[in-house]
Order: sequence, then structure tokens, then C-alpha cells
Amino acid sequence: MMSKSFGTITNDVSNAIGSLRRDIPETIQGFNALAKASLSPGVLSALDKELIALAIGVSSRCDACIGFHVKALIRLGVSREQLMETLAVCTYMGGGPALMYAAEAVRAYEELSVRKSATASA
Repeated sequence: MMSKSFGTITNDVSNAIGSLRRDIPETIQGFNALAKASLSPGVLSALDKELIALAIGVSSRCDACIGFHVKALIRLGVSREQLMETLAVCTYMGGGPALMYAAEAVRAYEELSVRKSATASA
């Protein structure tokens, strides 16, 4: 049994961000503009940029970051091999704590990939 659901985590955080969007709309608009500009493809692809974002989420031990960036990576067609190589670098740079969150990123990938497959099949 999973200790946490990344689908639930991302849904709960999205709902909470909705409250922030209502109460501090300029801040959220600015953050969204920063995210859009930062993640848009350029010299690095959108996939490469999302892998970097996931690596920072793993290193920062941020469950919601892991969930959101894994969802984006799945949408962009990340391969399991690309994900695993990124998590290997996270583990190298962050040691044991990064390894624990790299494992969480694998769980997120497996959980959210199954959800995407189930949605696509329906």
C-alpha cells in the first residue's frame, strides 16, 4: 500500500492554490508568468526543463513539486530511462535524503502513469 497518493497531493495543492489565486491574484499571475517563461522550450527542450524542475523538487523534498513535475513529464512523453537517469544525478548530488525522494518520484511516475493510461483507455 502506498503511504501517499501523488494524485491526491496535487489535487489538494491545486485547490489551495485556488484560494491563493483569489486572495493574492497578482502574486499568482506573476508566478504563473515566471513558470511559463522558464519552462518554454528554447535551447533546452520543455522535457529537459521539466527534468531539471523535478530534480530540484526531489532535492528540495517537495512532494507537490514531484507530483506536478512528474505529471508534466508524463504529458511530455518522458521515458522511464530519462526519469531514472535524472534521479541518479539527484541521488549523486543529494545523497541519502535525495535517494528517498527519488524513490518517491518513481512512485509518482508509476501512480500517475497508470492514471493517464486508465484515462486514455476510457
